[in-house]
Amino acid sequence: MKHSKTKKIALINKKTLIVALDIGKKVHYGYFRAPSGKDCHAFAFHNNRNGFDKFWQRLCNFKQKQMLEQIIIGFESTGPYAEPICHYLRDKAVKLVQVNPMHTKRIKELTGNSPNKTDKKDPRVIADVISLGHFLTVIVPEGAAAHLRRLTQARERAIERRTAISNQLQHLVFLIFPELVHIIKPSTKTGMYLIKHYSDPNKLLFAGIDKLNAIIKKVSRGRLGTDRGEQLYAAAKKSVGITEGKESIVFEITHLVCKIESENRYVEDLEKQMADYLKKIPYSHSILSITGIGNITAAGLIGEVGDFRKFKSISEVLKLAGLDLYEISSGAHQGYRRISKRGRALMRKLLYFAAINTTRKNGVLHGAYQQHLAKGMPRIKALIAIARKLIGIIFALVRDHSNYIADYSSQLELKKAA
Repeated sequence: MKHSKTKKIALINKKTLIVALDIGKKVHYGYFRAPSGKDCHAFAFHNNRNGFDKFWQRLCNFKQKQMLEQIIIGFESTGPYAEPICHYLRDKAVKLVQVNPMHTKRIKELTGNSPNKTDKKDPRVIADVISLGHFLTVIVPEGAAAHLRRLTQARERAIERRTAISNQLQHLVFLIFPELVHIIKPSTKTGMYLIKHYSDPNKLLFAGIDKLNAIIKKVSRGRLGTDRGEQLYAAAKKSVGITEGKESIVFEITHLVCKIESENRYVEDLEKQMADYLKKIPYSHSILSITGIGNITAAGLIGEVGDFRKFKSISEVLKLAGLDLYEISSGAHQGYRRISKRGRALMRKLLYFAAINTTRKNGVLHGAYQQHLAKGMPRIKALIAIARKLIGIIFALVRDHSNYIADYSSQLELKKAA
């Protein structure tokens, strides 16, 4: 990590122009600083083509006047507002970097010994952070990787919407037929069908036990027997669900089920597109060679990272995911090591679930996981350790253009013995 930071500081030499941007929705603020200390007043420019062109022209004039050769442009992590100017600058002869808002917040008081926060002060603070080497390289996804990032984020939003709707649905079903959710899970295909057509206990009783059993057998494809239908029928007879306003509740239930079905179809379409774009990533086969990592996880990781090949060390990828470790120790007090969580949350989520899959019984990292548990490590911490290990494995596979080989060490020893 120290070596990585030293290299970052080395990027900023006597020929490097530091450019800091304070990103806004409509207006950005720019600031230039030369190695000699010569700088400019923070200036505003609009978040459009005309504003970007004026900013670039002003930057080029300053660079030429100061006789500098390199440009490093930094900004805070501010979500979507920075993306247009990032795409504008990606083809220019500049290095794009990103600084953590926590760093600017803590360093800003050094400027004038005041917690004052203004659009004109922030770019100067960002420039200070960059000069100290506290930044991450910005990788702007291109081609198939850009599509994978958008599709992964769209899928995540769709799942969040579906979860929220499912929670509303269970609340309404509990009002008129509370026994149903305890007999059949509402999230299953059979449960969703029954909620859509028979959320009213009276309607279920009117259908009769024979028809109910036939429906359950057909929809569940024989997985559920007649005992489940009999339980539902008996529960409907003694249901304690409310009756006042029931028709209106049923109307909303039907609407919510239709929305869930629509989201399910949308997620399926997204996953098909993700699989198609994943095939266009030249190193995707290396990631997919790890048993336990499927198309969705691989596509999501590539989309979140942008391009694994553009990172020079594992520590950079760990920082991007917010899986880098830190501890707070002082004197006799020895702190615990924790992950920073200052990175891409969706990337951490994907890696966590990948860790769960790879540590199942007979999983490729089951042995490593069991070793962590044997040392007394809590399960969640052990899974996080596996997630960190997965980043190292993926980074090495992509770097070496190779596929994952289970029990590689054992096979290597056998070859040496032979």
